[in-house]
Amino acid sequence: MENEGFSIQKAMNAIKNIIERASKLNGTVVLPEGQDPRVITAACACVDRRICTPVVLGTAAEIAAAEEKARLSLAERGIKTIDYTAGDAELEKAYLEAWNAKESKKPAEKQKIIDLAAAEKTLRAKRIYFGGMMVKLGRVNGLVAGSIASTGDMLRAAFHTLGTQPGVKTASSCFILDLKRPTPSGDTVLAFGDCGVIPNPTAEQLVDIGLATAQSYRDLTGGVPKVAYLSFSTKGSAAGDLVEKVQRAVELARPKFAEAGIAMDGEMQFDAAIVPSVGKQKNPGGAIQGDANVFIFPDLQAGNIAYKVAQRLGEADAIGPNLQGLAKAMNDLSRGCSAEDIVGTICVTLLQSQTK
Repeated sequence: MENEGFSIQKAMNAIKNIIERASKLNGTVVLPEGQDPRVITAACACVDRRICTPVVLGTAAEIAAAEEKARLSLAERGIKTIDYTAGDAELEKAYLEAWNAKESKKPAEKQKIIDLAAAEKTLRAKRIYFGGMMVKLGRVNGLVAGSIASTGDMLRAAFHTLGTQPGVKTASSCFILDLKRPTPSGDTVLAFGDCGVIPNPTAEQLVDIGLATAQSYRDLTGGVPKVAYLSFSTKGSAAGDLVEKVQRAVELARPKFAEAGIAMDGEMQFDAAIVPSVGKQKNPGGAIQGDANVFIFPDLQAGNIAYKVAQRLGEADAIGPNLQGLAKAMNDLSRGCSAEDIVGTICVTLLQSQTK
């Protein structure tokens, strides 16, 4: 009998849970795109709903124009605004030191050492970099942008200001899937990674993606991650380079997952990962037997297609893409996002910041 007592209302509440948990943190988030009326609306909503303290970046003229379009006032709610074009000596010095320290690790012929004037020019021209340095120095808990900036711009800013977390060389992303109906093992919330950043990850990168997605699942749902590395093969049922990459990733990942105390298995087909009866048949004695809730895809094509199939045919709510593997919390928005989408991403970012 399938999940007696299950209700659709209970399943479709992952974002509500994220907002409720984030609201208890009393956190701060910088929103660099103050020229966007949607950002103004989201910032005001965060204060009105007592979710967090937003800080909005933009010139006085940009913010005034966006407020007029949104028909809202940041000042009336006591929301702090910063004109990033005016500069900030502490942020600029820190950016200079971080950039040159990173460059010094490269071969001499590839180094691009900058001076203070170059650091000042960058931060006064690039609002995402300015906001990233605010996060790096701990002035705020995290950053949310991308309603105007491209994903490429966001990732470059993240790498240049925050870098990756210790022990991780790869920044990636995941989606949280809030299901309309539970999986055969009873899960109503899943994580898919990577669906938005790395087109064709190596085996070593898949290790980082798996560990980061497991952490994201824990951070964002409060649940215990159970990770499946996916392929069109289950434990050698097929062969070839594509299968071998995933097998190699699992081999490299196994001791790291064991150290972290996280259940993980692979390579395996999706049915063996999500249907207990199939998992027991195809993977007898395995650590994952149809009860996975975190799914690591072998490449971006597979991951992106899978989450959209779940979203469009399975009617799942897809929360993300959520950046992961960074040293501090920073997230990218879709350029078609709504103000409510921005609020949700702010809450995701606040929860991620707790383990950074």
